[in-house]
Amino acid sequence: MRTLPGLTALVVALVAGGVGGAENWETVSTGEVAIRARPRPDIPGGREVWAEGVLTASLQDIQSALRDHENFRVWMPYVKESRVLSREGGKRVTYTRLDLPVISNRDYVLQVEDVQLAAADGTGEFRQRWSPANQAMPERSGVVRLRHNEGSWHFTASDEGKVHFVYRFTVEPGGSIPGFLAGLGQKDAVMDTVRAVERRAQKLAMDRASAR
Repeated sequence: MRTLPGLTALVVALVAGGVGGAENWETVSTGEVAIRARPRPDIPGGREVWAEGVLTASLQDIQSALRDHENFRVWMPYVKESRVLSREGGKRVTYTRLDLPVISNRDYVLQVEDVQLAAADGTGEFRQRWSPANQAMPERSGVVRLRHNEGSWHFTASDEGKVHFVYRFTVEPGGSIPGFLAGLGQKDAVMDTVRAVERRAQKLAMDRASAR
């Protein structure tokens, strides 16, 4: 699908968690999407990442894309399998398996909560957060389970038809990955995920327009 960025960074960026404080951050990118990162000493190989920028898409379409977990396998980079295991109130438990080049497959089970939904007219904010729910599904043979996976999206509609976002996450790479790969490709991996969300939202808008 895409050229291979650093494998540790790729896994971290694809799975998406909470970032606290403002100290010890390393600036990764200051372009149209600002990216900062720092190590998580309590998680072997883990890093916290904060990405912030603007997407050219509607808030409603972004919200629709990120609430439709079953179809992540269609458009999210390297996602091979995506299922909703259960729903309760405004929360759902989801399963995702990543089919990655070179290294073995990774998977994760999450509790996802839509904390705030956009208004019916497409204005306002959309907030989503997730945390591990490993007890909901046994580990699978031949697949490395990512156990420390938490994060959030926060989208705010602007007057210009664009959406400001903050994407925050922390996760460990899981399994054995050569240390020299750990710092490579972080910017590319985060951008792959952000742009995939933007493209999916734009496609939903085009599909809706063509159906009229």
